[in-house]
Amino acid sequence: MTKPGRPGARKGKKGASVGTGGHGRKALEGKGPTPKAEDRSWHVAGKRKAAQDRLDAARARHGKGDAPAKRPQRAKRSEDELVTGRNSVVEALRARIPATALYIAARVEMDDRVKEALSIATKRDIPVLEVMRAELDRMSGPDGVHQGVALKVPPYEYAHPLDLLDRADRTGRPPLLVALDGVTDPRNLGAIIRSAGAFGAHGVIVPQRRSVGMTAAAWKTSAGAAVRVPVAMAANLTQSLEALKKAGVFVLGLDGGGDVPLPGISFADRPIVIVVGSEGKGLSRLVTETCDAVVSIPISADTESLNAGIAVSVALYEVAKLRAE
Repeated sequence: MTKPGRPGARKGKKGASVGTGGHGRKALEGKGPTPKAEDRSWHVAGKRKAAQDRLDAARARHGKGDAPAKRPQRAKRSEDELVTGRNSVVEALRARIPATALYIAARVEMDDRVKEALSIATKRDIPVLEVMRAELDRMSGPDGVHQGVALKVPPYEYAHPLDLLDRADRTGRPPLLVALDGVTDPRNLGAIIRSAGAFGAHGVIVPQRRSVGMTAAAWKTSAGAAVRVPVAMAANLTQSLEALKKAGVFVLGLDGGGDVPLPGISFADRPIVIVVGSEGKGLSRLVTETCDAVVSIPISADTESLNAGIAVSVALYEVAKLRAE
């Protein structure tokens, strides 16, 4: 008895069958071996390799192929910020802070500050957007007092610490830099940038971790100096200071317990990076050990210490004065 066949089944003879002549071989071979992760530009490993290549090129420009400093993988803030409040917005616009939009609440009271903000934004081709007050409340957050006005500030693009030496070379003056160790107050950073601009410094260095960055508050406090003074980010401050030392820069730490008095220092004419710590903790141990000298600023016995912004201002003034003599 013959068994019924399966519906749709194809009967055929057993044994050799006619092939395709190799026509399907390429399809079976595929596209070759999968590229390594670091060879794919869109992959995280590929981006990391590209960043390392750029760092190696920067080191080569300074003849420091073995320098240990690392370029941060992300050299900007993760998102935009808002400068809020009428006085703050007007001051930011006067200081020419890079801005991408000016937000005005619907039916806002048009006083002189709002009129000036609109005038400056129009002259600088900054888009002016009218939004409902409830939306501006949401954008400003629970702690933002916007008074019907807010300015959108884009992410800041940091320089690399070694690039600041290139900037100094173009001025024809010995490099003068400032580095922050554990400073977390954006107003201190803004004040330091302002002093750096006033006394001819070529840039400011901030660590990538446990440190203040270029926030809207720092932009505002700098009073426009942040447009002229670049801020660099160091993945590791100690390693970046070591790299600067190999490039011939004298690392000068500021600390109340320093063994060298600031007035009349003998090395003011050298390339210098001034390192300042937080008012509470001061310089960290590793940074202190990296310094070529730790100097102190003579102050009244009734005053315990100076904050970072004031200490840097005094040190920059002293260096600038000695260089001018």
